Amino acid sequence: MTRLSPGALALIEGAALPGYDRARRAIGIVHFGIGAFTRAHLAWYTDLAMGAAGGDWMIAGVSLRSPAVAAQLNPQDGLYTLGVQAGDTTALRVIGALAEVVVAPDAPERVIALLAAPPTQIVSFTVTEKGYCRDAADGLDPALAHEGSIYGYLRHGLARRRAAGLGGLTLLSCDNLADNGGQLRRLLLASLGAVDGDLADWTARHCTFPGSMVDRIVPAPTEADRDAVAALLGCRDKGAVMTEAFSQWVIEDRFAGPRPAWDSVGAQIVADVAPYETAKLRMLNGAHSALAYCGLRQGYAYVHEAIRDDTLRALVLRLMLQEAAPVLDPAPGQDLVAYAHALIERFANPALGHRLIQIAMDGSQKIPQRWLATLAANQREGRRCPAILAAIGAWLAHCRGDNALAWGPVDDPRAAELAALWHTHDATTIAGAIFGKGAILQSDWVPDAQDCEAIALAIKLRIPA
Repeated sequence: MTRLSPGALALIEGAALPGYDRARRAIGIVHFGIGAFTRAHLAWYTDLAMGAAGGDWMIAGVSLRSPAVAAQLNPQDGLYTLGVQAGDTTALRVIGALAEVVVAPDAPERVIALLAAPPTQIVSFTVTEKGYCRDAADGLDPALAHEGSIYGYLRHGLARRRAAGLGGLTLLSCDNLADNGGQLRRLLLASLGAVDGDLADWTARHCTFPGSMVDRIVPAPTEADRDAVAALLGCRDKGAVMTEAFSQWVIEDRFAGPRPAWDSVGAQIVADVAPYETAKLRMLNGAHSALAYCGLRQGYAYVHEAIRDDTLRALVLRLMLQEAAPVLDPAPGQDLVAYAHALIERFANPALGHRLIQIAMDGSQKIPQRWLATLAANQREGRRCPAILAAIGAWLAHCRGDNALAWGPVDDPRAAELAALWHTHDATTIAGAIFGKGAILQSDWVPDAQDCEAIALAIKLRIPA
């Protein structure tokens, strides 16, 4: 079967095609972390925006480690298919917004040149929480923020822009970090300041760091997905991605220069992202993580299987409506009850095949934003959170290795450290060693004896009714 390429586009009848001349569009965006989510979200919005309003907004994707995506997409001239699954139907669209994928360790000079190129206006990031190189105290870890990190490439690229008399960049985080724009600014300026204080000052004056909230469920692509796309498309696409119909992108209106017409194709440009971001982190992401750890222990592989379990569905509804929502400050018109029930419907979509083990990755980096802030806010008001405590118990059991036989070893940057604690603590004491001020996962929430007892029961597979 013919592989997807610019020459194959004329033969395709089963998919929407790019609505612009790719050859006439310059690269305006450099994106670090060109995984499946970015291809179903930022690149999709950008593809639609160029079709609607034009502009030089082609994307250069940068992979900091793996060459896999480059091997999938560069032979296809950056083209790939996005399959949007709703019920029993799949609508295909060939995305043309991606110009190239650069494997940074193999071509560092190309990455720096792209950052310093005059047409580049936006640098965006989907590097997950660990890509920000934070230490245990939430500062910059200099051992991680080396030349091969985002900070090393940005330092060289920004220095060249300054030397050439070019303007600053919009540095746009698309990760699930609370206050992601503010965090990126703080950490980048710390990294620059340690090497070149003048460049740090220039960056602070000329670059902007808008916050953003992203939301679309994008499972890891499978060979079965690629086969299904090939059958509909009529050609082989090694970079195909599947996603749900729902998508949301809320961006703070803080740009250093021009931007794509993202707001003309569904993105929200707002003064304050925080209410949307916090609801998403604590409700959607918090429920997702709870389903992942509790569901894996019950033997479920996928989100849609876990949410069909009456006990787990009740658990995540309690987490969202009785524990997270009461301590949120929604924006005008933001209906958190409707949002929670819409999330349950999205979780139940069997077409997505979203694997729980994928969500369970990097838990030590995710749960502070997803669970611990909710626990601290409720603790200040004298309320307990039995659903989150049950989820914490399931996560601790996961870190102990309870799911390893069925689902493989724990994939977490602190897996060894967390597993080692089980040699010196039991189910009743381990929470106190991990959570609280000065603990491994520092937080304003400090588990008391009743919390530790609830967590210990959950570690023993008891989920509260």
